[in-house]
Amino acid sequence: MLFKASINKDMDNRYVDTRGNEASPVPFTQAVINGLADGGGLYVPETVPALGLLDICKLAEYPYRDRAAYVYRAFGIDLPEDAIDECMTRSYGDNFDNEEVCPITTLPDGTHMLELWHGPTSAFKDMALQCLPNFFAASAAKLRDEGKLDHGFCILVATSGDTGKAALEGFKGTDGVKVGVLFPDGGVSDIQRKQMVTTTGDNVCVWAVTGNFDDCQTAVKRVFADDAFAKLIMEQDGMALSSANSINWGRLMPQIVYYVSSYAELVKQNKIAAGDEIDVCVPTGNFGNILAAWYAKQMGTPIGTLFCASNENRVLADFIESGTYDISDRQFVLTPSPSMDILVSSNLERQLFELTGRNAGAIRDWMASLARERKFSVDDATAAKMASVFKGCSIDSAECLATIKDVLDEYDYLMDPHTAVAYAAAKKLRGKNPVLVASTAHWAKFGDNVYRAINGIAPGEPLPEQVAALTGCQLNQLIAEETNKHDIPAGLASLDEMEPRFDQVIPNDAESVEKAVQAFLK
Repeated sequence: MLFKASINKDMDNRYVDTRGNEASPVPFTQAVINGLADGGGLYVPETVPALGLLDICKLAEYPYRDRAAYVYRAFGIDLPEDAIDECMTRSYGDNFDNEEVCPITTLPDGTHMLELWHGPTSAFKDMALQCLPNFFAASAAKLRDEGKLDHGFCILVATSGDTGKAALEGFKGTDGVKVGVLFPDGGVSDIQRKQMVTTTGDNVCVWAVTGNFDDCQTAVKRVFADDAFAKLIMEQDGMALSSANSINWGRLMPQIVYYVSSYAELVKQNKIAAGDEIDVCVPTGNFGNILAAWYAKQMGTPIGTLFCASNENRVLADFIESGTYDISDRQFVLTPSPSMDILVSSNLERQLFELTGRNAGAIRDWMASLARERKFSVDDATAAKMASVFKGCSIDSAECLATIKDVLDEYDYLMDPHTAVAYAAAKKLRGKNPVLVASTAHWAKFGDNVYRAINGIAPGEPLPEQVAALTGCQLNQLIAEETNKHDIPAGLASLDEMEPRFDQVIPNDAESVEKAVQAFLK
């Protein structure tokens, strides 16, 4: 078993509600099963553990699964240590195409690219969603053994592209669980859509939803808030709703691991010295991935500034600069980086809870204002704390595509549009510290815009007729031939051979979603 230095596990850590509606904190297993706290709040750990620098660096001596187990034990989760080790062994093994799980490629300009896309669906969501289902099942088993659980679960997921397939892949075949995924119709890439609608398994279902991702996410949140619906499916189907989005702490926690692990790896590779600060740049729409880096910083990982990279949906960049979150009159923009086409950033709630000294009353007021008026402003002290840790930068679609071509031409490294947004933001924001850029997807998930980038076609402009006629898989093969990048993951290369199973499009209101869920459960 991995070393346990600097970990005091005298008692299990517990999880509190950002809106203060729950009477008492709950253990990790209950937080994971619940997904969302009563009243719509999000769970955060009562105590964030502190790791010593030497212990962080020592993690590099161990495989990734052991690094992850170490961080989980540090958080004091209420599962036996051998169960934690077993879950991590299943989570991070042959299901990843690189034995390092998330290797770091350092470009000639010194930028460290943290490649988070080596899992089965070729996106960073695999880092969490190969892990969460194992801990969800272990948590459910523990609660059943304790006589606290006698029902199954319907995992309901709104996705802007990558989370959906990762959740389907992670939870398919899990006993006592059904998983339903909703994505914005026309708002994901062809490859992303095909990944979802061809998913195998008897316990899965996929729906396209009219509107954009925010419409999709809002409908799902309203379903979660509908107590009458929850009672109905419990009585009729023996199912409770839960979530695999990053509103579930069990989804966010595995992301903390890879920032702690990456620092250890950079020291091991002599790219930094132990104790040197690094800055981290994350392309983010829902704020979960960058929030995980903030928690890693709080644990003692020498992280300096967090660069929040936005596309043209720049609500987060504007909030960091102004302290006002305003989507009341903000146009939703479809960009080459669709997984970031988000205006309602759910995980910002957790960050503000932490920066206010865990002021649940302030969070309730701000979230109520956001729901009612589509905007809120934080107090000056909270705004100052946010600006002291984060820097925001928005990259427009033209610069995103230009960055893909520039990096390919200069360094023979091909990146997807989300990673390009982060790389471009890092170039603008970087100071004296080395920068770790979160590379969040394999380029072949977004072949249409990668093709536009390498061939100088403007964002939104039609592809040449003969190219537009290609399937996503065929287009990726063309790109591979043009760039000599033939590393297309097997799961993406074979999608044309898969039979689509789901083609239903539903309206974006909660009632329509509830009807679809009821039909699925029956």
